[in-house]
Amino acid sequence: MYKNLAATVVAACFSFPVLSQSASPLKVGFVYVAPITEAGWVRQHEEGRKAVDAALGARVSTTFVENVPEGADAERVIRDLAQQGHTLIFTPSFGYMEPTLKVAKDFPDVKFESVTGYKTAPNVATANARYYEGRYLAGIAAGRMTQSNVAGYVAGFPIPEVLQGINAFTLGMRSVNPKAQVKVVWLNAWFDPPRERDAAMSLFNQDVDVIAFHTGSTAVMVAAQERGRMAVAYHSDMRKAGPDAQIVAVTHQWGAYYTQRVRAALDGSWKSGAIWGGVREGMIRVGDFGARVPRAVQDEVLARQKEIASGKLHPFTGPISDNEGKSRLAAAAVMTDAQIQSMNFLVSGVQGKAAK
Repeated sequence: MYKNLAATVVAACFSFPVLSQSASPLKVGFVYVAPITEAGWVRQHEEGRKAVDAALGARVSTTFVENVPEGADAERVIRDLAQQGHTLIFTPSFGYMEPTLKVAKDFPDVKFESVTGYKTAPNVATANARYYEGRYLAGIAAGRMTQSNVAGYVAGFPIPEVLQGINAFTLGMRSVNPKAQVKVVWLNAWFDPPRERDAAMSLFNQDVDVIAFHTGSTAVMVAAQERGRMAVAYHSDMRKAGPDAQIVAVTHQWGAYYTQRVRAALDGSWKSGAIWGGVREGMIRVGDFGARVPRAVQDEVLARQKEIASGKLHPFTGPISDNEGKSRLAAAAVMTDAQIQSMNFLVSGVQGKAAK
């Protein structure tokens, strides 16, 4: 699945020796920024780890450390895994990037995968998904389901990845509902269920009847269920948490990527590089519609998903203006990856400013 994608990136030419047939199982470590819960960011990476175990069996020995804060604690845990003989370590959180790079300098024979990071090194690869593609599709569904024309968005940190999601969601909504507005609450945290819930409740008190989020728990979905509102699930299918609330889920699929990278470490073909895959590569999928979503809306979203996969539809196609009236992209122009990855504004239709 990822061979074609990998061929398009400029990978550093660093490879590692093939393990002998009699070698012990490859020790693979995973570091998680939050606890493993029923659904959410960490759950999807844990499912990826399990996929590695299922695919490779006795050839690998995987382990994980959960609920590791970004910063000094992350460096300590990553270093401990390297010292314990893990020769491939996945660090899936943006704030793990610098600690990963620091540890990698001291362990040149250990391979690291900085998931959501953007800095590579001879023994550090990066990977991320085009979450914005799923956000655009979810916006279409939300735009069809809203009655107030006001959506909410509970956001983590104002990094490009999150801004991409807010903007794509808004553009998707307004592609089918030009009157739609999106209100954003910034948490400056990835996982804080009580505050996620409070933010959602605050937005529901401001005419919001559909809500999206870029945080790590099911708290926003649960709040929507309690208030009789609707929500877009992120990371995982959250219909158990919000059986009546879920509109659609934007799910992250890490199993195939993780398995491919572990196989590469096993056969000696692992190289540093940068992967950024989306709907076409199977890293992002939109589906798991709630029971309240009409078949016509489901079909519309799935049709647009096929168009994104084929390249016919790009969420960031001009004209695009920011919410201060400045033109950001000319009519019919398509944003480059470099422009998307450095995004630092909010599009027209979003109320408020990017938090600093």
